Amino acid sequence: MKPTFRKKLLAWYAANGRDLPWRRTSDPYAIWVSEVMLQQTRVAAVIPYYERFLAKFPTVEALASATEQELLAAWAGLGYYSRARNLHAAAKQIAGAFPRTYDEIRALPGVGDYTAAAVASIAFGLPHAAVDGNVARVLARVTAEAAAKKRLQALAGELMDRRRPGEFNQALMELGATICVPRSPQCLLCPVAELCEARALGRQNEFPAVAARGTRMRVDRTVFVVEKNGRLLLWQRAADDRRLAGFWELPERLDGLAGQPVGRFRHSIVNHDYTFEVRTATLGRAPRGHRWWPEQRLSEIPLSTTAKKAIACWRTATVS
Repeated sequence: MKPTFRKKLLAWYAANGRDLPWRRTSDPYAIWVSEVMLQQTRVAAVIPYYERFLAKFPTVEALASATEQELLAAWAGLGYYSRARNLHAAAKQIAGAFPRTYDEIRALPGVGDYTAAAVASIAFGLPHAAVDGNVARVLARVTAEAAAKKRLQALAGELMDRRRPGEFNQALMELGATICVPRSPQCLLCPVAELCEARALGRQNEFPAVAARGTRMRVDRTVFVVEKNGRLLLWQRAADDRRLAGFWELPERLDGLAGQPVGRFRHSIVNHDYTFEVRTATLGRAPRGHRWWPEQRLSEIPLSTTAKKAIACWRTATVS
């Protein structure tokens, strides 16, 4: 099965692989940035961030010399900000030539088995199997096994084309991302359908087993947009804040001010569904812990996604 699997998969990938910006380079730094950004984030969402990020920080040296505020401003909206901080710490640790072995890459802050294998195989052609969620799903269906992570990792290594490890890893990821999807896999389009045990049993939707989702919580919140002479009132989260450390926010409480409602928007984080009411208010001076920031310079600071949505809502209401 192994030679046939490799041949069919690689032929399919050559003809059907998506043209993604990180697939047009062999620069390990650019590949590493893409792999970090793609963790728990959709490809379509990553592409514009990836292109802007590399335009601003084209080399590992440029990233290492950036301030945290510059880094977070470039990452703002992509979420999971520990990824950005680990990327920054790793860039400072590299201090020169990018590491060229799996173990050296794996030792970088924030880099796990998957990321190290992906970068090592794609950038340097090293024979390390990269198993992410997409790959694990493909392998679970091909074998019709509720296999443990170690077993899937070993299987990926056995199937891998050791002459073209980077291409093989990307092909397997692509298959899971576009054909062997979580719900209603497109088996009729799958290049390895005839080798798939789960499909042969008619049980392709049963693998891998899906954990039950937790209960979602609905929360109502209010946020204020306070403008004065082209400046907006903001406050900054502490550097040791548990979430969004160092990010700037709009105020949610202003003593004695009710404000005027101008709109609403929704925002979801993990198992929380928020509904924000946006209100506008007027103040003569900034309360303690707040400061005025020029509206035209908001791109210079890491602004939270909810603040961006609230400002967009306010701007729409102001124009109309």
